Amino acid sequence: MRALRHKLIGAWSQLGPRYMPFADVATPDLSLARLVRLSLFQVSVGMTLVLLVGTLNRVMIVELAVPAAIVGAMLALPLVFAPFRALIGHKSDTHRCALGWRRVPFIWKGSMLQFGGFAIMPFALLVLAGQGQADTAPAWIGQVAAALAFLLVGAGAHIVQTAGLALATDLTPPESHPKVVGLMYVMLLLGMMVSALVFGAALADFTPGRLVQVIQAVAVVCLALNATAMWKQETRRRGRMTDPIPDPTFRDSWARFCAGGQAVRRLAIVGLGTMAFGMADVLLEPFGGQVLAWSVGATTTLTALFAFGGLTGFAYASHVLGRGGDPYRMARDGALIGLPAFALVILAAPYGLSGLFILGNFLIGFGAAVFGHGTLTASMTQAPKDQAGLALGAWGSVQATAAGVALALSGALRDLVDAAVGASETVWIFTGAAMGYVTVYALEIGLLLVTIAAILPLVGRSKTERDASDPARAGQTQEGASS
Repeated sequence: MRALRHKLIGAWSQLGPRYMPFADVATPDLSLARLVRLSLFQVSVGMTLVLLVGTLNRVMIVELAVPAAIVGAMLALPLVFAPFRALIGHKSDTHRCALGWRRVPFIWKGSMLQFGGFAIMPFALLVLAGQGQADTAPAWIGQVAAALAFLLVGAGAHIVQTAGLALATDLTPPESHPKVVGLMYVMLLLGMMVSALVFGAALADFTPGRLVQVIQAVAVVCLALNATAMWKQETRRRGRMTDPIPDPTFRDSWARFCAGGQAVRRLAIVGLGTMAFGMADVLLEPFGGQVLAWSVGATTTLTALFAFGGLTGFAYASHVLGRGGDPYRMARDGALIGLPAFALVILAAPYGLSGLFILGNFLIGFGAAVFGHGTLTASMTQAPKDQAGLALGAWGSVQATAAGVALALSGALRDLVDAAVGASETVWIFTGAAMGYVTVYALEIGLLLVTIAAILPLVGRSKTERDASDPARAGQTQEGASS
């Protein structure tokens, strides 16, 4: 009986790393259960994104009859905080806490900002829309309160994600970073997918009271997830409080960060690639409905297909990078996949070929995930250990800002082209209704070509740049070579 038990245990231990996703990222000092628990902060960020950009976007315009211009301004407010992610990362690198933590205080502060924003948000939205007794309140009160709520939630989400990714970098060895990136973003996508289904079911029969309940529930769940994620994760080092060596300023740290490893080029690549893939996010479903005459139910499945492509892309990138693949080559491959993906979507317009559109939509999600995985892995592995927060904050700052600019630019460009061409006109083989979309997709192809050109000089240079950015690691490599 004992022999059989040992055989079963041995078979299970072999089964885990081989078939269970991300099981091989665990180490003797960091179990898989602890890593999964840490990644719960990404679930809370995913819930926040879906609630703001998806659920509340529709509820404010349709059910609450808030003008679309005000809704757009509210949804853009969380991006105001995005450029400060580099500063947040630097502060978490150099923070001195009486309890000996660096990252945990920032995760907690970000969680409290999220909670405070969600606490204000439902009632601010009702005042903004003039619902119930709120119709006697001045309009500016609802606008200011709603703006404050969106700003607090956005700031909290940015702080939590920046400090959480930095903590994940601190806890894992460099060779595990690619798989950690995959795990974190799979949890983000899972959080978005599950929360979208839950929000849709909860608000199927919309009432103002039900809206209050949903947002308040999100506030509690996000706080609980973040608290669970950071529980007993970071080692306490009280000696930092008495360290006589002053911490570097943000300007000094930024100068050091930019001096090594072509950091400016890397950040430019992140911005260009994110814009190239991000401009399609808000246009794929309208394209399916307006150009291909799909039903609402049919276009809704595009979001799930896009997410499935992203999950597949993250799994593929984690597998390749986990075996020592070059993150720049992975980012280049993701951009290359985007070229035929957008071409397929464009070709679907004049001929009404839904199959090409579906395949292109899947490949866009796949390529975007591969590109994002490559750039984030490069940021994690090439940053010096004492600048992990700054490096990830800079990546997140550029990525979030570029995504916001892409969303705004794509909609504006489509509307301008539609107004110039007219819905009844035909240009080349495209109808006027398709020209706005095709113009945006053609611009995305151009941005991908520029991104690929910027990546090419960095392909194959990951190890060299990593050693240059961390002199201690380079010294260890030279000692090993001499021995």
